[in-house]
Amino acid sequence: MDKKIFVFALGALLFAVSLTAEAQQATKIARIGFLSTTSLTAVSARIEAFRQGLRDLGYVEGKNIVFEWRSAEGKADLLQELAAELVRLNVDIIVTAGAGDTKVAKNATNTIPIVMAQDGDPVASGFVASLARPGRNITGLSTLAPELSGKQLDLLKEVIPKLTRVAVFATSTRVGNAQSLKEIELAAGAFKAKVQYLDLLAPKDIETAFREARKGRSEALLVLQSPVFFAQRKQIADLAIKSQLPAIYPQTEYPEAGGLMCYGANTPDLFRRAATYVDKILKGRTPADLPVEQPVKFEFIVNLKAAKAIGLTIPPNVLVRADRVIK
Repeated sequence: MDKKIFVFALGALLFAVSLTAEAQQATKIARIGFLSTTSLTAVSARIEAFRQGLRDLGYVEGKNIVFEWRSAEGKADLLQELAAELVRLNVDIIVTAGAGDTKVAKNATNTIPIVMAQDGDPVASGFVASLARPGRNITGLSTLAPELSGKQLDLLKEVIPKLTRVAVFATSTRVGNAQSLKEIELAAGAFKAKVQYLDLLAPKDIETAFREARKGRSEALLVLQSPVFFAQRKQIADLAIKSQLPAIYPQTEYPEAGGLMCYGANTPDLFRRAATYVDKILKGRTPADLPVEQPVKFEFIVNLKAAKAIGLTIPPNVLVRADRVIK
């Protein structure tokens, strides 16, 4: 009897070991490509938020997920080859850090799922058919950038009640740029302000743009989203102060680099939420059926050091609404 029990127990043990081995073999390590025009160092807070989002969902780097990080280091002309490289590696998903990155990834593949960590207007950009039903291999998150541009101008007006002329730094080749300008024109029309649009395509255009803003007698500056500006945010913030131009920017990193203030979607939160898309797709969902989500967290940051440097007093009713004040 003891011998029969032993044989039965041994058989059960071997069967369990066999099942465990098969399960281990079946566990696939997901390979995630990450594509960014901007250097990874410059967006390190966003990347960490994305990685933390995946850790919260049970992913462990090297165990059940690995990353292929690709950055053009500010050189947009390198993006096409970097995207092609990710396609050749046959990654499971490509996560894009911005609209320009999404456009290049879209051109590189129509089969590999693409998750946008942020995009101003993915419908107008042609990335998705609609926010509710993307319909293609692309989904992710929108920053609502065009709509927020009007709000940014309204904040400038509150800080400078007599504002009549505002310079707008934009990059015409950036996807979604035209819609942002329309929103600014609408907001400016409400208080009869004139908009001086300045197109900056490369870092070499920055100093020229500031000279043009001074010639145009602009009283404030609104900076739209652009990889060109983001990479040179310290230079732009410094020149705005040197030119005595109160300026508002789209992202947190600008006031942290010395800029006056920013208003926009909380970008690290968007990157954290991008992890949920990666998780759903790895578990079998298709991008075409995953609705594009909008921001739920926004940031208004004021840098009082910059205000002091240009001799500007931020009205108390504006300051009290700031999520963070840099002193």
